[in-house]
Amino acid sequence: GCYGTGLELPEFDEQQTGEESWWSTQTDGESAICRACDGKRLRPEALAVRFGGLGISDYTAMPVQEAERAFRGMRLHGRARTVARDVLAEIRARLSFLKAVGLSYLALDRAAPTLSGGEAQRIRLASQLGSNLRGVCYILDEPTIGLHPRDNRALLATLSKLQAKGNTVVVVEHDEETIRRAAHVVDLGPGAGSQGGELVAEGSVEALMQSPRSVTGRLLAQPLRHPFMSRRPTRAGRSESLRITAARLHNLRNLNVALPLKRLVCVTGISGSGKSSLVRGVLHENVKHRLERRQRRSRQTDGPRGCRDIRGWDGLSRVMEVDQRPIGKTPRSCPATYVGFWDPIRRLFADTPEARMRGYTAGRFSFNLKGGRCEACEGQGVKKIEMSFLPDVKVVCEECQGSRFNQETLTVRYKGKSIADVLNTSVDDAADFFAAHTAIRHPLRLLQDVGLGYLTLGQQSPTLSGGEAQRIKLVTELAKTRSGQSEPRENRSARAPVTKAVHALYILDEPTIGLHMADVEKLIRVLHRLVDAGNSVVVIEHNLDVIAEADWILDLGPGGGDDGGRIVASGTPEDVARVKEGSSTAKFLRSFLTKRRAKPR
Repeated sequence: GCYGTGLELPEFDEQQTGEESWWSTQTDGESAICRACDGKRLRPEALAVRFGGLGISDYTAMPVQEAERAFRGMRLHGRARTVARDVLAEIRARLSFLKAVGLSYLALDRAAPTLSGGEAQRIRLASQLGSNLRGVCYILDEPTIGLHPRDNRALLATLSKLQAKGNTVVVVEHDEETIRRAAHVVDLGPGAGSQGGELVAEGSVEALMQSPRSVTGRLLAQPLRHPFMSRRPTRAGRSESLRITAARLHNLRNLNVALPLKRLVCVTGISGSGKSSLVRGVLHENVKHRLERRQRRSRQTDGPRGCRDIRGWDGLSRVMEVDQRPIGKTPRSCPATYVGFWDPIRRLFADTPEARMRGYTAGRFSFNLKGGRCEACEGQGVKKIEMSFLPDVKVVCEECQGSRFNQETLTVRYKGKSIADVLNTSVDDAADFFAAHTAIRHPLRLLQDVGLGYLTLGQQSPTLSGGEAQRIKLVTELAKTRSGQSEPRENRSARAPVTKAVHALYILDEPTIGLHMADVEKLIRVLHRLVDAGNSVVVIEHNLDVIAEADWILDLGPGGGDDGGRIVASGTPEDVARVKEGSSTAKFLRSFLTKRRAKPR
């Protein structure tokens, strides 16, 4: 009835749709538990078989850590011991491998499509640990994604074991500790995009730090000092705050939480400790629901979701979850259109003498409207060719050669550039080209500030990485503030008036994923700008550079899964660092702040 999913889903026709796409379309919303198997995925005959008093569904419902304890403590006798000897040893070994890579909180029956990219990669790594192969070259792309520093060290120990067996481990990584543990480092650069692609340094970490062209080496030799911006005063119970009462979603254990408003707040804890449940499942969903109800002026008084009560949200105007989902799904979407400075550029071209003489308006320079765009590709610059029994192929449009516009439109030029030339210009070059136009220059400078100066204005959105998409969303929000608020606090005059801004709540889930250490610093400054503009920022994060810059930290734990869901520490970074027991974050933060404390100004 449920095809082994445990959910009540429509009929599955493998002739019409692939299994992966069918699953994703059917599980986007809430699905009912299958009534035939009660969500256990198997037929009654299979569920009736017992071992040690439990059925197979009882074992698969256990988290890795609980299952490992159960099989480790299992004592068999006689024939059962003989039969299970090799099987038990294999089960125990594989569970210990999953635990070693930081996945002790995952239930064994967790559906694969619900796993994060980092979790899926670590599961594949755990399967390789049990293979005992020799002479294999393992290539991993950022395996530390989503890992707490405690689990990060366990992962590095695991990689060392792979290498000690006679294998080669090649890791693409930004994590500082991983780089420092490497026997050989290859550093590419010196910049990103068209400014990169060169080998700037190679060899040991010490050689990297001595290379004058290596940004990575410079930051390893001279790491960031914290705090590099003064902390905003925050008093527990006295500052304006969002108060959540009895949060109990998933593994949260009736938490009473106070999150200071108009501050940079970091929610920390090891993987599976309940961070996403609290921030995304309880905080975001409840505030979003209440703001939508207030906008509709609805008198409906349905209860809060996942908690008993939530207060302090009245002063918020909106809530936004800045995630890493794409900013657009078609080639027509690009940074220029998403951030919003493409309209002023089109108006600028429409005001040129050539355009006015021909009667062209701003609409003529839109690749989404008929008239100025290339009709052969409908302004996309590429054509999609459908291939029988093969994936579709995209080729550059032969009519416009990828420029998106027709020849008449391309004859209009501003400072020697056509509208297509502007689309192909990088953010860095465009910021200088449009330096005299504030409406265009301001968002371009912000894109530079978050480390996206290498992108072209017309880069197709589907080609952007998750980290790039998330930073573009941040720039879009920051561009809405007045120009006086775009400067860091230390660069603004003390007498400069602070423009009253709309109070928005921004929620970010591990925004440092995929970011180089230099880009992390830029991201932190952008987050500070959002708070300086009168907003509240709540970040789920493992990166110690971000945590050390927070005004307030809420640390969950002490473990993951059933061992998590509690508040083990809260306060300023210095307060949390003084916590001696229960908090894994405190231990690493204490050592980090000791090494990275900023010198008094």
